[in-house]
Amino acid sequence: MYDIFCDVAVIGAGPAGLSAAVAAKKEGAERVLLIERDESIGGILQQCIHPGFGLTYFKEELTGPEYAGRFEDEAKELGAEVLLNSMVLEVDPREPAVYCVNAQYGMTRVKAGSIVLAMGCREKTRAGIQIPGTRPAGIYTAGAAQRLLNRQNTMVGKEIVILGSGDIGMIMARRMSLEGAHVKAVVEIMDFLAGLTRNKVQCLDDFGIPLMLSHTVTRIVGNERVEGVYVARVDENKKPVPGTEEFLSCDTLLLSVGLIPENELTRQAEIELSPLTNGPMVNQYMQTSEPAVFACGNVVHVNDLVDNVTAESMRAGTFAARYAMKQKEEGAPEESRTGAQEKREHSVKTVPGSNVRYLCPQYIRTDSALTAQGQEESEKIQLFFRVLHPDRKVKITARCGGQEIAVKRVLRVSPGEMESIVIPAAAVTGAVTVEAEKEVE
Repeated sequence: MYDIFCDVAVIGAGPAGLSAAVAAKKEGAERVLLIERDESIGGILQQCIHPGFGLTYFKEELTGPEYAGRFEDEAKELGAEVLLNSMVLEVDPREPAVYCVNAQYGMTRVKAGSIVLAMGCREKTRAGIQIPGTRPAGIYTAGAAQRLLNRQNTMVGKEIVILGSGDIGMIMARRMSLEGAHVKAVVEIMDFLAGLTRNKVQCLDDFGIPLMLSHTVTRIVGNERVEGVYVARVDENKKPVPGTEEFLSCDTLLLSVGLIPENELTRQAEIELSPLTNGPMVNQYMQTSEPAVFACGNVVHVNDLVDNVTAESMRAGTFAARYAMKQKEEGAPEESRTGAQEKREHSVKTVPGSNVRYLCPQYIRTDSALTAQGQEESEKIQLFFRVLHPDRKVKITARCGGQEIAVKRVLRVSPGEMESIVIPAAAVTGAVTVEAEKEVE
């Protein structure tokens, strides 16, 4: 077995992994290694040729490849290393080590001071939503169609129906229209938009593409190739309403019905997972239940903006480097107790309140173990969350011990858009609850 030694090992070289690697190098980690299964770095951004990236982080509008390119250049300038075409087979958080295989070295063990999980997410497929009908050609996830069109120059169809109003689905509605296809409709089972409002305006409204809320595809028709789909209105229980079914002829059905964090490695490493996000539960340092393992980006929870992924991942990279250097200085791993035991002793929970689906981080560590000296009192903690239903004129409140510790007012909230609130670390003395309620006028 070939051995590689580094301070920080980052699994995944997409936007999360690149940001984490850059931050780790800036924090002072001597050797940072990105492990990527693809033949090039950049992750999903390589196929996102549309603009709209970087508005928050770079204060300018970039395409996906441009955004990834900036971090790729910075990572290389800082001296981060990349191991391409490498499939990770196992993460051992107790060594800590990453086991992977590649053509260059064969079976490889990467021993590291800390590990950052940045594997991203994957799309739900037809099997995951169980649409009745035949099994013809012409059914793709929106992301697969995007890759075929943008990276392999392959047109997937001419008459398109899109199921799901997620951001990738709406962006592909515009992309297919620009290539001359006719997008019949975007069909959404919920009574609200699943993606960003700006994508509805720019990708659907500007192109005259109908959005059918509270509808779903009930059956797929076709033998060798999709010939059409049946669409019906759904009731409050998301069940098709009899008598509302209509047939839409098409040769292609694109599915934009949700994303799943890639956490097979996380689960195998017995790291604590959230039942709501299906990602690892983390504290404000992006540290998992295993002290040497950090996680960031869509592997933790699905983000809507890559700028949010970058901010979160840079935090993970910073503290992963700090952890690795601390262990190197002390010459011994953090306590032999399990991460779960340590978390119970030194952490408090964040609790979703009214109209809040989940909070990230799920824990706040109270012993400031990874906070730089002199920063403890001034540290701010940003809590990200999604609401359960849309609302307007909303007051977001964070409470600890019955006391308000932070308040934020927003004009509107939607489940398709990430929200956040910043709280002072010094005010955290117990569990923190966040709620998003309509403000009483």
